[in-house]
Amino acid sequence: MPEVVFPLDSQKRFTEQRIVGHNRWHPDIPALVQVRPGDTFRVDCREWFDGAIHNDDSADDILNAPLNSVHVLSGPISVLGAEPGDLLIVDILDVGPIPQEDSGPLAGQGWGYTGVFATRNGGGFLTEQFPDAYKVVWDFRGGVATSRHVPHVSFTGIVHPGLMGTAPSAELLARWNAREQRLIDTDPQRVPPLALPPQPDSAILSNLLGSEFDRVAGEAARTAPPRENGGNQDIKNLTRGSRIFYPVFVEGAKLSMGDLHFSQGDGEITFCGAIEMGGFMDLAVDVIKGGMDLYGVGENAVFMPGRTDPQYSEWLAFSGTSVTLDGEQRYLDSHLSYQRACLHAIDYLQQFGYSDIQAYMILGAAPIEGRLSGVVDIPNSCSTVYIPTEIFDFPVRPDKAGPERIDPGMGVPRAAAG
Repeated sequence: MPEVVFPLDSQKRFTEQRIVGHNRWHPDIPALVQVRPGDTFRVDCREWFDGAIHNDDSADDILNAPLNSVHVLSGPISVLGAEPGDLLIVDILDVGPIPQEDSGPLAGQGWGYTGVFATRNGGGFLTEQFPDAYKVVWDFRGGVATSRHVPHVSFTGIVHPGLMGTAPSAELLARWNAREQRLIDTDPQRVPPLALPPQPDSAILSNLLGSEFDRVAGEAARTAPPRENGGNQDIKNLTRGSRIFYPVFVEGAKLSMGDLHFSQGDGEITFCGAIEMGGFMDLAVDVIKGGMDLYGVGENAVFMPGRTDPQYSEWLAFSGTSVTLDGEQRYLDSHLSYQRACLHAIDYLQQFGYSDIQAYMILGAAPIEGRLSGVVDIPNSCSTVYIPTEIFDFPVRPDKAGPERIDPGMGVPRAAAG
């Protein structure tokens, strides 16, 4: 096993660890760990809510989740010799749930969860149809996920980090905050909000204290969106064997990671929509000097996906176009067309006995494929969502005999937002 450079004790909270990570982006968050180009090492990662979500049949913990505290990230990790303008090479050698802990109270100890946030807390991709909070608990066995809340479905995990990236420079951070505040100012009372400004409350900033903590907490960017540094990209294909090339904006690059997922469908459409868990990552790093200019990678990471994805061969695909539910035509709106494709898939799965929220949870957690299938044929964009048929234990393809009705079981726990 590689050297564990960022260890986490499952018996302690994130802020009580020997090495404390962070939950904001800022160039001045200290890196308490240093590695060298060519090093191989292990990083423990905590589930993004640091144990606030429980293995039970209630969604109250999703409704009341401590949103200001996420994501709890392992890092920053300084890479010796990395300088602004370089590309940081990160190889994912292995990634998985918490090792040797196949049961316990923390997500990653033999189980994980998928959630839908209430609209007031950010909602999800289909928040107009699902405005309340919901939760599904998934059990892991032999690399396969099953759930008492969504029966008759099982699938192989496509384990990956939802979030990984380098620290921004002071100039880049200022750009983020300015452009996102301009967006917020267009509709400051919107629910859910258009963006999240810096929020000192619940900030975790490594070992910073006193006035320096207060300054950084007031400037630091939230980790919710993806940005030029990578960040919360939720790319399900960043699996074992992947190689990522991150732009470097500060000395040492200051690499951080977390938000591990046991599985996820393209888009993480329920927002808390992957199967969230804690776990570990085995990594190797290297540096391409001056790589940002050499390869024209001035912003956003480039990556080579691994070859360990589940090998499903049979699919059922649903398409959608950029027309609203009430018949309004939109111009090449791919966001809308993907929503409509997902809604068509949900309508279809309900014919077999699933509730609408059970079908929604399947799309969020199972390794579905989402594609932009047509973006030039005015006025309609066409998006498609592909569901692997092998994940169901009953025939799900259309047939002259009609859909086989399954027992949906206890259903999905729900907490109304009031």
